[in-house]
Amino acid sequence: MNAIDREGLMPEETAALTRALGSDGGGIVEAAGGSVRIEGPSQGPRLLLCHGAGAGHDSEFLVALRAALAACGVRVIALDFTYMVQMRREQRRRPPPKINRLVDELAGWRERLHDIDPETSLWLGGKSMGGRVASELVAKEGADGVVLLGYPFHPPAKPERLRLDHWPSIDCPLLLIQGTRDPFGTREEVESYTLPAQLECHFLEGGDHDWRPLKRQPTTRCALIERAAALVARRLGASG
Repeated sequence: MNAIDREGLMPEETAALTRALGSDGGGIVEAAGGSVRIEGPSQGPRLLLCHGAGAGHDSEFLVALRAALAACGVRVIALDFTYMVQMRREQRRRPPPKINRLVDELAGWRERLHDIDPETSLWLGGKSMGGRVASELVAKEGADGVVLLGYPFHPPAKPERLRLDHWPSIDCPLLLIQGTRDPFGTREEVESYTLPAQLECHFLEGGDHDWRPLKRQPTTRCALIERAAALVARRLGASG
């Protein structure tokens, strides 16, 4: 495990995270095991949000999503995994590590947030691979709830390689938002799966994996992101 995995932050990192959590301005906290940036009202419901495999929280999609969530009253704690921090620092692409390593990183950050504030509810979630990481952790250890945004049900063009073995072990509230044209799981495919009874599922009409609609549609990706943010905020009980 790396420095964050189950071992905690350095004292100065814990102090910085505590300040950021309590401030309406939020902030960015760098640590040996990745980094988090915090946005949204300090009293809003908290969502620990993970990124996808190839783009971190500085991507256009996630910048827009975080802004929309914050505008809806959600306190977003956006986690960049260690490999993504290194990729940004070195300015070269690198593949993510094995999923279990990322699950451990996420678990470490959740533990630190709980240690700082054990009374406030904390949902886990993520975009694509980040959602898979969150769901794997929730299946093992539970959570207040999980938000899956463009879940990678299978690799594109390989529908037989489903990533659902752990889903029966998820027993907390579960929100899924998926583009109808997502090559990692179209609406037709998702509706054919046997999924947990507590699942709340919403489809974004025409959206692909990054929620880009067809050009002929009378909507925009921005509009789909705003709709998704409103759905997340409502589920988490935000008042924004």
